[in-house]
Amino acid sequence: MPGKRRWRFGLLRGLHPAQVIVLGFFLTLAAGTAALMLPIARAGKGSASFMEALFTAASAVCVTGLSIVDTRTFWTPFADVVILVLIQIGGLGVMTFATVLGIVVARRIGLRTRITAAAETKTHGIGGIRALTLRVIKTAMIIEGIIAVILWLWWWLFHGEHPLHALWLGIFHAVSAFNNAGFSLFSDSLVGYATDPMIVLPICAAVIIGGMGFPVLHELHRTYRRPVHWTMNTRLVLVVSAALLAIGTGFFLFSEWRNPGTIGDMNFGGKLLTSFTQSTMARTAGFNSVDTGAMTSTSWFGTDILMFIGAGPAGTGGGIKVTTFAVLFFIIFTEVRGEVAVNVFGRRLPRSTHRQAISVALLAVAAVVGSTMLLLTLEDFGLDRTLFEVISAFATVGLSTGITPDLPTAAQLVLVALMFIGRLGPITLATALVLRKRGRLYELPKERPIIG
Repeated sequence: MPGKRRWRFGLLRGLHPAQVIVLGFFLTLAAGTAALMLPIARAGKGSASFMEALFTAASAVCVTGLSIVDTRTFWTPFADVVILVLIQIGGLGVMTFATVLGIVVARRIGLRTRITAAAETKTHGIGGIRALTLRVIKTAMIIEGIIAVILWLWWWLFHGEHPLHALWLGIFHAVSAFNNAGFSLFSDSLVGYATDPMIVLPICAAVIIGGMGFPVLHELHRTYRRPVHWTMNTRLVLVVSAALLAIGTGFFLFSEWRNPGTIGDMNFGGKLLTSFTQSTMARTAGFNSVDTGAMTSTSWFGTDILMFIGAGPAGTGGGIKVTTFAVLFFIIFTEVRGEVAVNVFGRRLPRSTHRQAISVALLAVAAVVGSTMLLLTLEDFGLDRTLFEVISAFATVGLSTGITPDLPTAAQLVLVALMFIGRLGPITLATALVLRKRGRLYELPKERPIIG
């Protein structure tokens, strides 16, 4: 037994932290798939097929929300609990849970676990990783608990749900919302509560808070009275997120104003609330308070853009991240003005940040374009609907125009791969696939091609 343990840990020591993270997610996905294939997991006769279980498990652990079956009618309460656990693990991070497990069971965590957890949480340094991990868990539990209580009381006291069922609805939707998963226990998601602010606004709040990223939440907790001390990351996340939420709300309000299939028949208050909800959910959450398939092509394309940008880094959301989008904007702005250094909020961005932002964006574009072309080859549902599903999967959003269940198995596997890539991040996955680093011991002469 000791020999096997040494062999196992020796194998893990030879892996890059990014490879350990990928392996952790893969093992979690495999366990979730196996659990959902049990006969006890399906509401009907028999058990779920491998594809049904795999797609649902991948969507849960990658906090996406896309589904090829109706969560409410297809799965049993046992499966709902499995999905909820996968959402929580996937949202907070596999290595975060491994770190907590090490603290609880062994009362300590090894250096290797510290390094891997730091890589997953985008933390610089490993000295305070134990305290950071516990703060992440504590933050998630507090926010999810508050939202769950609000939803529980409202479903129980004002919608007539049984107290225990209302409590389960509150817990499930609070966890799903904070982790930006978008899974709902209602067949029509939040359509039945589109104009109920006490249902949609707490869920929107959980989505927004979870999408900010834990570094931002912790900094706001420490220095909320001293904005002058906020880091560039926190300022970018807050400013860009607020701007995108406002722009998205106005965009949906304008593009869907007269659409009877969505908000056309609502009063102004309902239209405004629903537009804000859709703008929030496009930030990688996946709940929908209107029929997404009934939206206009203009709204689909606008949603594509919001989904692709996504939420904040080191949080529960997906996309290329608002900070990446902001860095690219300032790079272009600096180039247009003819300046050399890229300055943001009184600070100069290092060159490595330029390269990383460009790499993330181009890798994301490549994944989306390549997958869209592949899906169009496998099944032609039109460019607008196909592109929507691809970006929704890659950005781990979960919004759908309704074609995902009708896609062939090969196309659904492409979406599974996209969810996996989107949750881990293109850079993390690319790093994990590199067998070893190769550093140059010399520099080549400079030469500049003609650009533009």
